[in-house]
Amino acid sequence: MRALVTGITGFVGSHMAEYLLARQFEVIGTVRPRSRMDHILEIAGELDLVECELRDPYSVEKLIREKKPDLIFHLAAQSHVPTSWNSPIDTIVNNVAGQVNILEAVVRYRPSGKVLISCSGEEYGHVEPWELPVKETAPLRPLSPYAVSKVTQDLLGYQYYMSRGLHIVRTRTFNHTGPRRGEHFATSNFAKQIAEIEYGLKPPVIDVGNLAAKRDFTDVRDVVRAYALALEHGIPGEVYNIAAGRCWSIREVLDMLLSMTSCRIEVRQDPARLRPSDVEILVGDTAKFRRQTGWQPEIPLESTLRDLLDYWRNQIRSRR
Repeated sequence: MRALVTGITGFVGSHMAEYLLARQFEVIGTVRPRSRMDHILEIAGELDLVECELRDPYSVEKLIREKKPDLIFHLAAQSHVPTSWNSPIDTIVNNVAGQVNILEAVVRYRPSGKVLISCSGEEYGHVEPWELPVKETAPLRPLSPYAVSKVTQDLLGYQYYMSRGLHIVRTRTFNHTGPRRGEHFATSNFAKQIAEIEYGLKPPVIDVGNLAAKRDFTDVRDVVRAYALALEHGIPGEVYNIAAGRCWSIREVLDMLLSMTSCRIEVRQDPARLRPSDVEILVGDTAKFRRQTGWQPEIPLESTLRDLLDYWRNQIRSRR
């Protein structure tokens, strides 16, 4: 089986590639001249890396026509919510245009291929207390340009399933973290700051944003396993929540990380880290996905956070 992973050099993409290689898939990945390769350095020799700008339809057509993947895991996106506030047009164009180009190329050159569209729990946005945990049938009330771009990707996936007959499965993944998470995301940023403090690279003060928000965290390694199961057992045209099914406040997550260091660290709120609007609480109902695929998360959050902190300790150590 030949699997294409867009965004293979990124956080989720690199873990997806490792998962597929371990199961004897031939793995193709899209890269750009400016792509950071550090996440896939150890496996690069096992991958078929293709330079492809997803916003360029001709580049995407050439990729699909020549490689004809059996499975497509579309993970490439501008996925940082605060960045979407600063660059709303870039976020929406990047996330939507790339997907349209992929689906158009699949229609022409690989209509039998199976496509996973990786969407987000952020699509639900404003959630009323009686709607928790959030089911797939809940209204979509996005609260950021990023979330709007994901709603668009989601609905485009449904549209191409209905109008073009493509085998498309959509997933709405809630917060996920683990080793290699980008440093601009809260859990990873906390872990990086702690590692820097441990190595004496910054004062024992950790800067934070909104600690009251509550999120449903899943380990990235559980998430990529879910993506594979979604294409193997998911029903085309359907959408599935992927989440742990319980939530933690950002304060609780920070406290877990702080308990893993011997340093005494002050916590200080930085107004620059607060968003214009924020989702107050987000926890997903995954009963539909579990019934269909048998998936359930296996890695506890404490283990995920410890692995994330150790990842940053190794990163900081190697840079010294």
